Amino acid sequence: MSRIVRAAFVSFLSVGLVGSAFAGDKKAAPAKKAPAKKEKAPPPKKKVAPPSEANKKKLEERMGGFKFGMSKDEILAGLEKQIAERYDEKLKATTDVAQQDRIRKEKRTELARVKSTYVTFDEKKESPWDVSIVEGEFAHGTEESMMERWENDAGKNNRRFFFFYQGRLWKMFISLDVSILPEDKKNFDTFQQVMTAQFGAGDVEPGVITYTTDKLVVRAVDKLRTYDAIGLVLEDPTVKKDVLALREVKAPPKREMSSTIKAVIDPENKDKPDVKQNGNAVDAVIKAQGGK
Repeated sequence: MSRIVRAAFVSFLSVGLVGSAFAGDKKAAPAKKAPAKKEKAPPPKKKVAPPSEANKKKLEERMGGFKFGMSKDEILAGLEKQIAERYDEKLKATTDVAQQDRIRKEKRTELARVKSTYVTFDEKKESPWDVSIVEGEFAHGTEESMMERWENDAGKNNRRFFFFYQGRLWKMFISLDVSILPEDKKNFDTFQQVMTAQFGAGDVEPGVITYTTDKLVVRAVDKLRTYDAIGLVLEDPTVKKDVLALREVKAPPKREMSSTIKAVIDPENKDKPDVKQNGNAVDAVIKAQGGK
């Protein structure tokens, strides 16, 4: 490190300490410390009444006929029934034999696609879902798995993700397409207004609105900027406790900060800046990074 650069850096670190020495008398009295400001306690969180019976019913209807505790095969059987009902209507709408064959083929293809989406989140194997609209909704090595269905019928472009713990359904994530909204309406205020109109008031935090009943916890998650969608997450509150506890046990250890970097930034601010020590520390960081 050149003397000029080092001197400039050290001067930057120490300017707050020595700047006052150039004002007034050479033997200026030490500046009085300003009284420490008392931090204001955050305002108490506003309590929100639990959903009404009517809104509870609306939230439970979002389960789409599925129940917590179902196995993967039971979910597939339910999906097969839903898909069959929809394609039966298409079959009844035409008498063309070739068209009917195409509809039956589409039906088989759709169900096969759902089956193919099943994935287990192995401890040693990363998943493409780690960076996706459902990132943060699962963990690796915690007996969790997932299956997905694209609900793109009747003009909708929604996706339903089924999350399993120890082979049983405990959570669903529904991605609600909002691409038809004008750009000036794709914001949290509009999102909150829509959710309040549908389900009443919920507990509001940045980007999340939560509704809690005795049977499920529902989180409405703002994914507008990243995925042009809203996520509606339905969870079994009893199983959620077990899942979160296991995730904490299985969580990888946090990486320690380099001792060299600690010497420079002093994150706990325990020591007063020392010009000489800071200069040596900066030199050490640059050398560690291959600098001259």
